[in-house]
Amino acid sequence: MPSSLSLVFCGTPAFAVPTLERLVEARFGVPLVVTQPDRPKGRGLEVALSPVKQRARQLGLQVGQPDKIKNNDEFRAQLAGIAPDAIIVVGYGRIIPPWMIDLPRLGNLNLHASLLPRYRGAAPIQWAIARGETASGVTTLRIDSGLDTGDILLQREIPIVPQDTAVTLAPRMAAIGADLMVDTLRGLESGTLHQQPQDHAQATLAPILQKEDGKVDFQSTAQEILNRLRGFQPWPGSYTSFRGKNLHFWAAQPIERAVVAGELLVERGLLIVGCGGGSALQLLEVQLEGKKRMPAADFVHGYQPRTGEMLEN
Repeated sequence: MPSSLSLVFCGTPAFAVPTLERLVEARFGVPLVVTQPDRPKGRGLEVALSPVKQRARQLGLQVGQPDKIKNNDEFRAQLAGIAPDAIIVVGYGRIIPPWMIDLPRLGNLNLHASLLPRYRGAAPIQWAIARGETASGVTTLRIDSGLDTGDILLQREIPIVPQDTAVTLAPRMAAIGADLMVDTLRGLESGTLHQQPQDHAQATLAPILQKEDGKVDFQSTAQEILNRLRGFQPWPGSYTSFRGKNLHFWAAQPIERAVVAGELLVERGLLIVGCGGGSALQLLEVQLEGKKRMPAADFVHGYQPRTGEMLEN
């Protein structure tokens, strides 16, 4: 049975696509999808459509791409004309202005990839893994004027397994979050769902990633370095310097060896680097600046790293 709710959907990345799909499958009305403007991408700087725009077109939905939304009278009039019951925001990439927050009767509902109030900010999946969490989750909330500070509607916990990276965890979160948004809307529609304020004293931050976040600190333990390697894929990755060139680590595992922090140990074809606290990391897949990713064994064979060489902090 179709829902009586009319929704405007605002989203841009691949993480937002499952929510859009589920809203359509659940037969909510979606008269407009709003996404970021098309932008040049890649070496050829060809104009690329956002994942949300691509999927919205396939679903036959109207797409809007305003350059700005805060002081955009045309966009404001368009939304007012639609008079949506709710605006759904998933990774849109813009700060939602007060006029937009106040427009729909059910508010602006956001899907956030953490168990709020933990990991507020732009990179919750990456930082949860980088900080060694074994569980995270998804939250639906009402957007207010703060950064992920609005009242919580529903939450669902998701385990983080040791093999997870940000690349593998994000699609699972997106799928579970899509179902959670449908449950949220149905609960609001029926009047059975009630919001809960966040405990701001328990808040932690997940700021937007910077290139410097990927620089390996060999005074950290092997497990801490591995967690950041897993969390910061595909960007900024985990990198150091080898013979004056950037060396990226793509896969590694802790190993019991006594090696000075930052020092290489080449042992029977294995490539090992010392870390903090008397720990060590066996490198499994690496990439030297300007070269392709390769197994560490191929790197050892091709570049002949020597035991005792130092990787730069």
